[in-house]
Amino acid sequence: MGKPGSFLLAVSSYSSTRVPALIPSTALGVLLVTFAALLAYAGFRKSLHATPLVVSFSLSVSALWWGIGLIQIMVGQGVLTSAEDLRNAMMPGLAAFTMGMFIIGVVGVLQDGVPVALMAFAISYSSIHGMAMYSDSTLGSSAVACNYLIVTIVSLYLVAARALYFFSKQRIALPGAELPNPKAKWSGQAIAPKRNDVVVIGLIVNIVSASVFGCRAVGLTTSLFVGQVPWLGMSAFFQLGVCILSYRSFDNLTATFFGFSSVLRFAEGYSLLYRFWRSEEPIFPIPFLVVFAILFLVLALFMAEKSLADVAYLLLFAAYCVAVACYPNGVFHSSSQGVSVAIYVASALMALAKLYNMKANAKIPMGEGIVKNLLTHLGPFRLRQGKDPHILHTGYSKYADGEVLGHACSVLAAFAITTGVDPRDPRGTVVLPWLVVAGGVLKIVCGLVAFSRGKTLESSIFILHGFMWILWGPTRYGGLCGPARGLRVALGIICFMLLNGFLVFFTLFLSIAWFLYCLTFELIIISFLLDAIDALPVGYDIAATIIVGTVSFYCFLSGLINSTFERPQLPMGGPIVKLQGFGVGSTTCLHLPARRTTSTRKIAGILRNGGVCRIPSDDGYALVAACNQPVAVERVCTTAWLPQRSSLEMWVSNLSQLEPLRCLVEGQLWEVMQTTLAFSGKLLICKGVWLDSFAMGEAAEYMGAAQNIALRIPDCAITTHVIELVSDQLKEAFRALSILHA
Repeated sequence: MGKPGSFLLAVSSYSSTRVPALIPSTALGVLLVTFAALLAYAGFRKSLHATPLVVSFSLSVSALWWGIGLIQIMVGQGVLTSAEDLRNAMMPGLAAFTMGMFIIGVVGVLQDGVPVALMAFAISYSSIHGMAMYSDSTLGSSAVACNYLIVTIVSLYLVAARALYFFSKQRIALPGAELPNPKAKWSGQAIAPKRNDVVVIGLIVNIVSASVFGCRAVGLTTSLFVGQVPWLGMSAFFQLGVCILSYRSFDNLTATFFGFSSVLRFAEGYSLLYRFWRSEEPIFPIPFLVVFAILFLVLALFMAEKSLADVAYLLLFAAYCVAVACYPNGVFHSSSQGVSVAIYVASALMALAKLYNMKANAKIPMGEGIVKNLLTHLGPFRLRQGKDPHILHTGYSKYADGEVLGHACSVLAAFAITTGVDPRDPRGTVVLPWLVVAGGVLKIVCGLVAFSRGKTLESSIFILHGFMWILWGPTRYGGLCGPARGLRVALGIICFMLLNGFLVFFTLFLSIAWFLYCLTFELIIISFLLDAIDALPVGYDIAATIIVGTVSFYCFLSGLINSTFERPQLPMGGPIVKLQGFGVGSTTCLHLPARRTTSTRKIAGILRNGGVCRIPSDDGYALVAACNQPVAVERVCTTAWLPQRSSLEMWVSNLSQLEPLRCLVEGQLWEVMQTTLAFSGKLLICKGVWLDSFAMGEAAEYMGAAQNIALRIPDCAITTHVIELVSDQLKEAFRALSILHA
């Protein structure tokens, strides 16, 4: 998709003096945005499978097309009317991508990525010529068009090389084409969790957002206005994507940082967009920014485990929040704009170092491992060793734990409403971005990540609270409800209060910290309720937000400490009410969390001793018994009131456990059986002496029909793990469970 976008810009630049324009601004913008979306999708799909250089280049080009495309749409719709407006809108993005593409080009030359380096240098030089063209109206756009034409030609060469490689059945490979290698792809998948390819694009879009305010500080632009919102909006959405993909790479700290930075970019974009509605500058709430600086500071301390360079980089963002808080007009003051210049330089250096170190043998020193080695020699501290705490012991999840970011967003959203707003113009105080993005969007993202990890209750809490902020944040602080107050306005928030009350009850069975978090959130809901009926006491918001923010900050700090250190630990507390099960003594029916290794061991022990259990499987819950326990198998039949015995199946955990069948089956049929079972298919096998190898004895009478029995391998890690534990603990020939679907 880089080829058509570059070709469009080349044609547009060559015909810039033509009246009317060969390609109208609106059409050019729509096409660029379309190609940018497709290129971003391709870049994110290639992460962890292609080289980091290709991923970074693809996503950077997509980000550039997004910004230019949206600005061209604004020109076509009459939002940007003068040449000065177009100059102020384009200059920050061109200054940023001049640096970003130059970094990619340098790394490409050093790491033999010649085609990518050539295209990156061409785009960087076109951005330089574009800056010169907008600064001096006497300069033409031919140089810009020429560089984009170079990108088009190189892209055509790469497309031709791929096509020739494919149609020649991998016999003809043109030089420098970086053709796909199936073996390399699989090896890349094997190390995927160890590498985070999208960090570089996150740093490059940080350069873009810092450039918007840094250009104002150094005099490259004359004003901050709505024409620069596309760059900030693009940066915010890209950093949100980097946050999600960092969880996919099991990089929890990096995901938290880019979640924080995306919140900042949305707020900066909102502040510039507000000036499109009103001429005055919006006011930034001081308590929120102070708390945000503290969160950046705490996260920087834990980033020391990765590298000292990351610590210094995050401290710049803490300083930026402090600089914005020092003056009511926030980002429009020169102090915060000066810090933006420092962030621009630091982001460029970090992008260069991280992109180069991903593939280089001799790496650029970033202070990696210094603090980690220091902590290993300190008695009170012990870092986590061995298995990653974000990887589940049983079950499977493609994402790291997102609870740290979820609790941090609760802190931000709570302190955002500490400062009062003018009821005549609630949008004049920058509150909406903190509520909608931090309290809403990011909490829903954390809830979905928690759901993928099997944390149903935690995900329900995050998602409910996220929707509450998204719906009622704009209603109260966006002026949607207007002056109307009363019970009719409050009905919706009453529903949220009831739903949160149900979650408070269920957190009694989870932990003390989660119970307090849900319980104190009722104070926030009550605040919205009192405001809806126009009965909010003075000072209530301050007290409520301090309580909720303190509890959420404790949960945030506990998540960071417990995921980083084995000692010390910050306790979350056990469940207030414990489910011990029904019955007494040996007849107690236990309730155990399925995703804990200790629980699966207890279940395996019960089955080994002739018990009956109900466990999760790939198609619901199933009633199970060890197949060498005839009494237990009979209990399965009688407990579920089976209409027919054929409903009872035998499940095994892997193909090697069916070796007793091999002597009874011909070669090709055995391969068919293996293929069918490997994809969780069901096989009906005639009963015979091979059942004796599983030590069934009298239990065989209850298995399947009179002449055959159903075999299957469940597609559920928990079920197969239980089967393996039962077989390993018994240390006998049989390795199977009889399973009844419930």
